[in-house]
Amino acid sequence: MEERTLEELKYPIGHFVFTQKVSEVILSDWISELEALPTRLEDLVIDLNQEQLNTPYRPGGWTIRQVVHHLADSHHHSYTRFKWALTEDRPVIKAYDEKEWSNLFDANIAPIILSLNYLKALHAKLVYLLKGLSKEDLEKVYLHPDGNVEVSLMENIGKYAWHGNHHLAHIESLIERKGWNCP
Repeated sequence: MEERTLEELKYPIGHFVFTQKVSEVILSDWISELEALPTRLEDLVIDLNQEQLNTPYRPGGWTIRQVVHHLADSHHHSYTRFKWALTEDRPVIKAYDEKEWSNLFDANIAPIILSLNYLKALHAKLVYLLKGLSKEDLEKVYLHPDGNVEVSLMENIGKYAWHGNHHLAHIESLIERKGWNCP
């Protein structure tokens, strides 16, 4: 089995790159990826045992359990950011320290089914919202306080489609490297 570099382990699908021109097909694909994420994640992790769930996906990285809970936390924040941008003029969002959140006891011991069920409900609402956005809505922005960066709702859709796939790839890669017999 070939060794992977730390960069490949951190970014198995590469970094997210946003281009200003997004076709209807790409937008539809991103929304479909967000819609499929909860099922894909559950299918990947539901049969893992406690030892496997507590295995880091890379040296110095989060455990699978932490990744599952992180996805729920992060996508919760994303959903809120969509709502702020749709209801306020260029709101400054609240950033959070994802690394510290992943060190909290719930991210390290809570059953993953809690976050899996939460992601199902959250993504159902998110996808429903996204499918109803107009072109004007997609151009609305929020300001991220780290660097005062403007993020459009179109970019946020792509970023979170990538984010889900990014973490799925972390888990898939670990399962493959370990030779675990899971779906």
